[in-house]
Order: sequence, then structure tokens, then C-alpha cells
Amino acid sequence: MQDKLQSQKCARSLKALADPDRLKIIQCLLGGSKHVSELAQLLGLEIANVSHHLGVLRNAELVRDEKRGKFVVYSLDEGVTSETRVLDLGCCRLELKK
Repeated sequence: MQDKLQSQKCARSLKALADPDRLKIIQCLLGGSKHVSELAQLLGLEIANVSHHLGVLRNAELVRDEKRGKFVVYSLDEGVTSETRVLDLGCCRLELKK
């Protein structure tokens, strides 16, 4: 059978999104790049928890990180477009409401 959905990658992405805090992080990053402290403050969560969630999202290739000075700044990966608010996982697409 030809795996057109890329089932392994798709399942990893969906599993990463199966957490309310991770979905909130995705929503925050729709407004632009942010570092862990900014996200923690916006979400009212501990920095360690946000950092953990970002690691899961990064491993699922949903967010990317970039070192800027003392900070690591996180942004949405190319599969997410803030203009259309669509998260394209390759196997399926999620439309994020405004």
C-alpha cells in the first residue's frame, strides 16, 4: 500500500497538537514570533511547562526556533500561514478560527 498520508509524520503532528496548551501556543504564535517568557506570560503558565510544550511542537516540526542574542525565539513553521490561519500538516489541514 502506498502511504499517501505519510501516516507516521501525520500521527506525530496530530499527537503534538492533542494538548490544549500546545494549541494555545500555536494561536499565540499566529501573531508573530515570541520567546518562551512572552508565551508563558500570555498563557499564564510556568516557563518550564511552555518550554516543554515548545520542544514537543518543535520535534513535530510545527514550530521552529532561532537564537537571537540571549533569547531563543519561536515561530510557526512554514506549514502554518498566519494570513489564512491554516495549519497544513500535509495529511490534513486545520483552519484556526479568528
